[in-house]
Amino acid sequence: MTIEERNKKVRDYFEIQSMLEELQAEAEAIKDALRAEMVEAEVEELEGDGWRATWHNTVTNRFDSAAFKKDNAELYKAYQRPVNGTRFTLNRIKDAA
Repeated sequence: MTIEERNKKVRDYFEIQSMLEELQAEAEAIKDALRAEMVEAEVEELEGDGWRATWHNTVTNRFDSAAFKKDNAELYKAYQRPVNGTRFTLNRIKDAA
């Protein structure tokens, strides 16, 4: 791949990422409007043609690893294990066009 082809691919990538962010914001706005309607109507469920929206409180129990590490540092270290992986990052440089 030439540098020009690579640059075009990366520009396309950033353009697509930008479009995805805009679409995600639009989707969130729709969800916010539906939630507001549900609050106003004091309902936990709405239904339409082929869809159902529910919104209700939930309670989950999660392990607080930060508190456990603070209170039991040695035991925490005993159960740690290294995990190997790879990471690819692609970032826009602020000064670049």
